[in-house]
Amino acid sequence: MPQLLIELFSEEIPARMQGGAARDLERMATERLKAAGLTWDTLTTYAGPRRLTLVVEGLPKATPDREEELKGPRTSAPDQALDGFLRKTGLGKDQLTDRDGVWFAVIASKGVRTTDVVAGMVDQIVRGFPWPKSMRWGSGTLRWVRPLKRILALFDGNVVPFTIDGIPADNVTEGHRFMGGGKPFAVRDFADYRQKLRDHHVILDAAERRLHILEAAKATCHARGLELVDDDGLLDEVAGLAEWPTPILGDMDPAFLSLPPEVVRLSMKVHQKYFAVRHPGQPGLAPHFLVVANVEASDGGTALAAGNSRVLSARLDDARFFWDEDLKTGFDVWAKKLEGVTFHARLGTLAERVERIAALAREIAPLVGADPDQAERAARLSKADLTSAMVGEFPELQGPMGGYYARAAGESDAIADAVRDHYKPQGPADSVPTAPLTVTVALADKLDTLVGFFAIDEKPTGSKDPFALRRAALGFLRLVFESGVRLNFMDVAMNACERVRPATDVDPQDVANDLNYFVSDRLKVMFRDEGRRHDVAAAVIAYGVNDYVASRALIEALDAFLATDDGANLLAGNKRAANILRAEEKKGPLPTGERQPDLAGEPAAETALAWAVIAARADVDTALAAEDFAAAMTALSRLRGPVDTFFTDVMVNSDVPAERDNRLKLLAQVRDVMGRVADFSLIAG
Repeated sequence: MPQLLIELFSEEIPARMQGGAARDLERMATERLKAAGLTWDTLTTYAGPRRLTLVVEGLPKATPDREEELKGPRTSAPDQALDGFLRKTGLGKDQLTDRDGVWFAVIASKGVRTTDVVAGMVDQIVRGFPWPKSMRWGSGTLRWVRPLKRILALFDGNVVPFTIDGIPADNVTEGHRFMGGGKPFAVRDFADYRQKLRDHHVILDAAERRLHILEAAKATCHARGLELVDDDGLLDEVAGLAEWPTPILGDMDPAFLSLPPEVVRLSMKVHQKYFAVRHPGQPGLAPHFLVVANVEASDGGTALAAGNSRVLSARLDDARFFWDEDLKTGFDVWAKKLEGVTFHARLGTLAERVERIAALAREIAPLVGADPDQAERAARLSKADLTSAMVGEFPELQGPMGGYYARAAGESDAIADAVRDHYKPQGPADSVPTAPLTVTVALADKLDTLVGFFAIDEKPTGSKDPFALRRAALGFLRLVFESGVRLNFMDVAMNACERVRPATDVDPQDVANDLNYFVSDRLKVMFRDEGRRHDVAAAVIAYGVNDYVASRALIEALDAFLATDDGANLLAGNKRAANILRAEEKKGPLPTGERQPDLAGEPAAETALAWAVIAARADVDTALAAEDFAAAMTALSRLRGPVDTFFTDVMVNSDVPAERDNRLKLLAQVRDVMGRVADFSLIAG
């Protein structure tokens, strides 16, 4: 089957846009080929510094002939309706079919050449490509991320003839900007295209460039007795900067290693796209760097390494200046500056936020096992580095720089670590701190964020979450679960809300209730992401959560119970009871009052279930009070046999009203006992 090869060749495409561009090209081509009725075997896209490439294997040479049946108006409809249908179909009345009083039209269309489909498809893709940023270049109408230079379009080995904004399709492309020989070259098909690009110093596949960089970089470091510091984000970026990536090891002044390693690494990464290196098995960094060049230098990269070393030295001189100035300035000056920095127009300045976090940290500290005075001190220092010169240059270092400055100012290691790590965890892959002081400040920080924005009604809506409140809630839950801290969520949330009330004038109870619902919903998401049954989580938290550690333990116990035969069968029995009660409720109010024990003629199965319910209620209440959730599940499991026997031997809707009422009351008792653990109606199965 024929092959389609498209290349859109331009000036340099920003590395951050290349992955998305490859996906967009795949999506847009797939949509348009399917709409034309074409099928294929494989469709693959590639993105690089100067080209987007599409290759489709197994396309037919033409679209298939098609017939489409359209339903029209009724034969009795007014003439205007029929005229409109005829205009739509382009047919005459004699070409319509009357079927059961309705007009039908059959539209037949002959297949078209695939080359015609491709020409229109490429034109639509190029003109409608969703670049994050694009510009109109020259005097034409085309908008592209950078000037579009060439279009290569081959189908079955032949050029697909079309022109876009004065750029004709051809079978010609170009190799590496500096090492490619300087002359365009023709290609026959994808295999020829890929090989000739490599011959002209272009690695087409981004994954192959990434692997080449990693392997060559590690080999280069190993030859000097060094080790590459892994950085997947930087690796992806440099793979989009070089068509023929060549790692080169350079040297830097060892004196710069007196700076915090995060500063050195970030200076290398952000400004120069360099990798840091280290001595295997030793802490800290080595006085070297690794740069990925886009050329093979004749001198082995000596001159390139020296030039990059000079540039890096200038960057690190700036960083050292920031570091030295910050050490002279100190926390008192920074804290004063926070008074002039607005956190949010309705939540005050950063200084006011720090006061709230400090008060909250003091309140939480005893629950976590931290010293309240130290917790307050760490909280008061936690945001000061935001006004430091270093964080002003590198916002990514907020937190870590505060930790360095706190330690340099003579604060204890525990306080310095709390300042450093109080933003954690910032995402699902981020580590969770375990030191009590750090956990305390981290919890206070996240709770103040959540309470503050809920108090001013800036809650997430749909996919929009501008203040990252979902991430803050998940971070709060991870901190609570990892540390096992037992806090009364409603009390803590209401106390936190009291501190922002002058700016919000809201009811703390309402804010705490809304926030509790929101965080509980994040708990369901957490269970789903862990591969657990989120319906079980929903059942447990349906009645509200105050102690998240206890709730999680109950969810896990219930999840394990439902995985057993007793659990699954009892769930089925409970649903049957609930369905009966629901059906009876539709007929009228359910019987109320106490169930009459030992009613004359009562079946043994009914008596047995009544006694089992009484025993289970007492055992479940005792187990829940002691937070022995496994025992609570065991107590529920004892209901399984009596419930099964009851439904086998007893007819609930007896013709005798007293018997019917008694049995409905018994089923309500079963539902009540199980409802003490969770809302079983929310559990699937």
